[in-house]
Amino acid sequence: MLQLLGTSDLLQPVSFALVAIFLILLYKWSSASATTANNSLPPSPPKLPIIGNFHQLGLHPHRSLLALSKRHGPLMLLHFGSVPVLVVSSAEAAREIMKTHDIYWRQMKSICVLNLLSNKMVRSFRAVREEETQHMINKIKDSCSILSSSSSSSSVLNLREMFVTLTNDVICRVALGSKYSGEEGGKMSKEIIKEFVELLGTTDIGDYIPWLSWLSHVNGLHAKIDKVAKQFDDFLESVVQEHIDQMSKSGNDERVHVENKEQKDFVDILLGIQEGSLAGFSLDRDMFIAGTHTTYAVLEWAMTELLRHPRIMSKLQNEVRGMVGNITDIITEDDLVGMHYLKAVIKETLRFHTPGPLLLPRVLTQDVKINDYDIKAKTLVMINAWGIGRDPETYENPEEYEPERFLNNGLDYKGNDFQFIPFGAGRRICPGIQFAISIDEIVLANIVHKFNWALPGGASGEGFDMTESNGTTVILKYPLKAVALPYLG
Repeated sequence: MLQLLGTSDLLQPVSFALVAIFLILLYKWSSASATTANNSLPPSPPKLPIIGNFHQLGLHPHRSLLALSKRHGPLMLLHFGSVPVLVVSSAEAAREIMKTHDIYWRQMKSICVLNLLSNKMVRSFRAVREEETQHMINKIKDSCSILSSSSSSSSVLNLREMFVTLTNDVICRVALGSKYSGEEGGKMSKEIIKEFVELLGTTDIGDYIPWLSWLSHVNGLHAKIDKVAKQFDDFLESVVQEHIDQMSKSGNDERVHVENKEQKDFVDILLGIQEGSLAGFSLDRDMFIAGTHTTYAVLEWAMTELLRHPRIMSKLQNEVRGMVGNITDIITEDDLVGMHYLKAVIKETLRFHTPGPLLLPRVLTQDVKINDYDIKAKTLVMINAWGIGRDPETYENPEEYEPERFLNNGLDYKGNDFQFIPFGAGRRICPGIQFAISIDEIVLANIVHKFNWALPGGASGEGFDMTESNGTTVILKYPLKAVALPYLG
């Protein structure tokens, strides 16, 4: 006669299986600890089986990692799943790490520095930056005029949207030869960049716990990445084909092709060196994403801090207006040379709100010794540039926004002292520094010169919501909106 099994009978084998799995994992964990006991490893916070230290990352990893480093030291070893991760939060340790570089990076940087982003090339696109800045200023003035003739006495503007449009238009013109504004391609490119950056900030659990890689297929992450990458590549390929077709009309004579254009753009240059197989057009996609997001992020953060600190806003406006007077035309790049406080504001913004707070991770290709610690090959290295910028050993009052700290202190964007590395440092430094700073300086100088600014509804800067978004590029969670009043002199 059949006997029905009780609930306890059913759970018993399951319980035994769970206990067995737990004991196996515990054994592996203790074995791994024993094998590294004889090595001199950096300090590590306790980790959990399977996930390691993942649970300690939080919503804003750069902040969580800095908090951990204050307890465990500026060189700290974590584990994300099965992957060892070395977290660097001091200038001294960053100096040691950033001496290394790989062949692919050297190759990419050579193309960027020599062909695309040299000082000469950056200067050659000055007219593009000035024209797009003038276009943005005109749009702000038009908004003020429309609202002043209505019941409203001031114009509330979405500054993020304006900064995104401007940087996208500048980069499109420089890289692709056209703004694509108002066309489907231009609208699509902005949306793709936004979505791509959001996906970059998403963790693929399979990278750290391989046997859970199936989750990224189930939740659709891989499909989303493939879709966005294809859309972006299709867009860029259409632009490249456009250039090839134009060159064909010129009889494949590059000299004639360029003479028919106002200026040679990045695609023209890359097509010219493509025969040498130095790089693919993925380089364009990388520069698009990095250039657009980080550049507008600095502008938005700078204006946010200026609105929160009226003293700093007033000091900057006095400098800019004092140097150029009440000119009606835009401030040009020639006018920026002596604006030292403007440059200090941008540097302090990059320190206080580093757009890419965790520099691009790298994997060690061999065993190394850093600060007397043994670091194994295949360790992932994360440098907390934001954390280094908050080091009280380097900066007085590091939690305060004070542009004055960068007046006459000698720190520059090149990261030579490794105390200020918003663009990286050493041979891995971002080659687009001058390009990005050139946009930030001319835009910020013009908007504080041409307009007085306030928060909507007379709100106080002290209560402004400074919540950060999640992602590789850190921006405000909610777009910055402000009131513009034309400056009449």
